[in-house]
Amino acid sequence: MSDPDTQPPGHDALLDVGDTLCGELALMLRAELRKLQPGQVLEVIARDPAAPQDIPAWCEVTGHRMLSVEPPRFWIRRRDD
Repeated sequence: MSDPDTQPPGHDALLDVGDTLCGELALMLRAELRKLQPGQVLEVIARDPAAPQDIPAWCEVTGHRMLSVEPPRFWIRRRDD
């Protein structure tokens, strides 16, 4: 989670998934992060009420790093392969 006194991280790509649900969201995240180089940052805009739980959990399972969460915005650093 982010500190209110800090700026959100920069990003290399932006993905707005609207209110997409978990299953399809996971596929979209995977596809978008594959386009990035290791260490690059994806900013995700997700309006599904479960996203604040789903996206960090997905990152933990897949090894990508959750940098900041400010719903509906999430910043994910692509893992090193």
